[in-house]
Amino acid sequence: MKYDFLRHPIGNQLMAKRKGGKPVEVTAGTRLEGPAEGVYYIDTGDCELVQDPDNSNGWLLRINGVMSSHIDLADPLFLDFEYMRWIAALVESRWRPETRPKLRLLHLGGGACSLARYFNAAYPQARQVVVELDGKLADYVRGWFDLPKAPLLRIRVGEARTVTESLTPQTRDVIIRDVFAGALTPLALTTREFNDHVDRVLAPGGLYVANSGDAPDLRSAREDAATIAATFEHTMIIADPAMLKGRRYGNMVMAGSHEPFDDDPQLARRLLGGAVPAHIWDDAKVRAFAAGSTVRHDTPLMVQPAVDELASGG
Repeated sequence: MKYDFLRHPIGNQLMAKRKGGKPVEVTAGTRLEGPAEGVYYIDTGDCELVQDPDNSNGWLLRINGVMSSHIDLADPLFLDFEYMRWIAALVESRWRPETRPKLRLLHLGGGACSLARYFNAAYPQARQVVVELDGKLADYVRGWFDLPKAPLLRIRVGEARTVTESLTPQTRDVIIRDVFAGALTPLALTTREFNDHVDRVLAPGGLYVANSGDAPDLRSAREDAATIAATFEHTMIIADPAMLKGRRYGNMVMAGSHEPFDDDPQLARRLLGGAVPAHIWDDAKVRAFAAGSTVRHDTPLMVQPAVDELASGG
């Protein structure tokens, strides 16, 4: 799903194990109690669960051969992947947990529900829905990681765009797009029409956050930024300098809102303090970055193929 994590030190070990591993057969309707290393059949292929060799409480989840998620069973506030730390920092910059404990969050893309666990710990009264295409994966994750129960956290099995279109207007404070088919987000989740659905579902002052991946030419990222900027009055990008300069294959965190983003020194310091320091681009820099790029729109055949794209790995 998130291809900058192929640099994780366990990556080669996972690939070697996967080549010799045999998928685990689990009877339909059976939920495993706690994580166990192995390769598991899921609705969209297979996934592999491996214990983190550097953390006795840590587990890594790989889906269809691509690194997806990391979970620390002892500490839900620990996020191993930098882009998730950036998203958490951005949300907390807008709404401090002590002043706004009851956020309403929609996660498009589930994986191991790492961010949902984080926000449940940071905002104990939050109400969250995670949309996951793969029903068997969702069931495994529930059993492996002892996720909070409804209404605090609900996993809704379905395709992200279809679910988003079905939601009641102004019912979410935060919508996080973190869906990948292989290395890229399905196009149906990157268009102006989809962003308008997101905008409709967000409450006034709400925040849309997208994990946007691209190659060093940054063509896809520029189009993603241009399309988000076409819907939302205010935008932001968070990424490490090498990605912003087009020097590597990786991810940017993009955000859109109708409420201005505060110039928050604490957010800037927090982003610079991680293992991979990140910079912030404000709305002016985002629009300059996206200038001249195509604003994506739906095509007649786009929405249905998105389900097939997701089935290949999202």
